[in-house]
Amino acid sequence: MVKRTKTTGHKLPTITPSQRCKLKLLKANRLHDMLLIENEVVDMMNEDEQAGEKITRDVDRIHTIRGTPVAVGVLEEQIDESHAIVSIGGQTDMYVSCMSFVDKNALELGASVLLHNKVSHVVGVLPDDEDPMVSVMKVEKAPKDTYADIGGLEEQIREIKEAVELPLTHPELYESIGVPPPKGVILYGPPGTGKTLLAKAVANQTSATFLRVVGSELVQKYLGEGPRLVRELFKVAEEMAPTIVFIDEIDAVGTKRYDSHSGGEREVQRTMLELLNQLDGFDSRTDVKVIMATNRIDSLDPALIRPGRIDRKIEFPLPDVKTKKYIFDIHTRKMTLDPDVDIDTLVGSKDELSGADIKAICTEAGMLALRERRMVVKAADFSAARETVLYKKKDTSPEGLYM
Repeated sequence: MVKRTKTTGHKLPTITPSQRCKLKLLKANRLHDMLLIENEVVDMMNEDEQAGEKITRDVDRIHTIRGTPVAVGVLEEQIDESHAIVSIGGQTDMYVSCMSFVDKNALELGASVLLHNKVSHVVGVLPDDEDPMVSVMKVEKAPKDTYADIGGLEEQIREIKEAVELPLTHPELYESIGVPPPKGVILYGPPGTGKTLLAKAVANQTSATFLRVVGSELVQKYLGEGPRLVRELFKVAEEMAPTIVFIDEIDAVGTKRYDSHSGGEREVQRTMLELLNQLDGFDSRTDVKVIMATNRIDSLDPALIRPGRIDRKIEFPLPDVKTKKYIFDIHTRKMTLDPDVDIDTLVGSKDELSGADIKAICTEAGMLALRERRMVVKAADFSAARETVLYKKKDTSPEGLYM
């Protein structure tokens, strides 16, 4: 209780707040700050909502201007920022306008552009993604085959190491000696002699990107698709360098050229010409090596296998007696053999057996033992398997069997 005195008069007394009043003030100030923050958040959300609505309206307007459907053309020449020359289907060239919302930095020669269906204005640019057919050619997981799984072929392994692996791992050796590294290698020989197996071993040993393609995949139905696929293949190889490109069965597209009135034959020849250009083009590719494989090197075009494109030709002959024994040892190392099995007797025959034939004999012998529920392979199994494989290889079917 404050007592009123004569000296105080009407002057208000000084009130000292207690501790409880200070806590209430701090709580009120914190609530005020939280309300201010909430107000700012609500304002920002309103602004974002308005901006999102504006973007949606702009996108709808762009889609309206573009129209549906749209045509796809190729940019041949850019006149200025607002005009360009575009070809449709590789035949018709048109002088068209470029809309203002098109990314001008993406307009490059050869780019795929979207054209309005009525006025043919450029309304967009397609992304330059790699061809899906090329993406599946990349070997993501290295094969399990190694050089130790190859019977014999020491000379062939040494040559492919010198021509493919050494230029990618130690290019300075070729620079110091003053010779250019080989560009390409071709593996040729009878079927089943280990050409594809050696390519798998190269993919297993090297850390470079490995692209595998069969020659028949380069033969396409429509005009110009084959050469385009070859260009895309080497473009991806250059982007992923160091790269090894393995083309199996190259005789599918690399046969000798001759005058033909067939559209399909001319398309195959155009694909081969593009392959020649990529192998020995104006721009040298030091980090891209090409390995080809074929059973018929005599049918290939001389321009394809000349020095400068294919610098090393590696022959794969049929295995000799020593190599046959080595191959038998490789394929039987995990098999349980009976003591009466004599490998020397199997390899001493005069039959022309390839590495694939020897593998087929070992597999067939194991199947015959499994048929009789045995875990041990006997000599009789190998003899029967050898006769079966040779019978199928010679294709001596009895007369009238399928009549």
